[in-house]
Amino acid sequence: MKNFLMLFLSLFFFSCQQKENKDTSVTVSDSILIEKPKEESQQAQEKNKQIGDTIFLNFRNKKDLFVAEGSLDSIHSKIFVKFKNENLGELKAKIIPVTGKGNIRFNQIIFPDKTSDGPFGMDLKVDLKQKGDHILVIGHSLMADEPYFGKFEVQLENI
Repeated sequence: MKNFLMLFLSLFFFSCQQKENKDTSVTVSDSILIEKPKEESQQAQEKNKQIGDTIFLNFRNKKDLFVAEGSLDSIHSKIFVKFKNENLGELKAKIIPVTGKGNIRFNQIIFPDKTSDGPFGMDLKVDLKQKGDHILVIGHSLMADEPYFGKFEVQLENI
């Protein structure tokens, strides 16, 4: 009797879980194609964007700077800025918060050989002696009160 009841309940729940298959496909006879000018589409593609907690710097602006917008929030308390360096020399970087001031800084730079240096302030000047992928870590200073949450702009220049 117990087995029969368990079998009956299993079948009951299984049958309740099945859904009807309705054909909800829509056919469109006419389609409208809107073509964007090539300049706009290239500008939209050539932007350095933040994806999750990482900003990939792939494109330089007209002044030969890497410029990107980022955002710090409670989920992403550290932002990683990745860029590829092909020139040896001095790297100048700057963080510009939207509010003008804030508890935000370059916490660390990680070189291609996995060595690191830091912490820094909102401005960074460091000699790059290696070619390859570098990572800048941006976050708030743990020594100061009130962590920064909001948007900022990061600018990199390799001299």
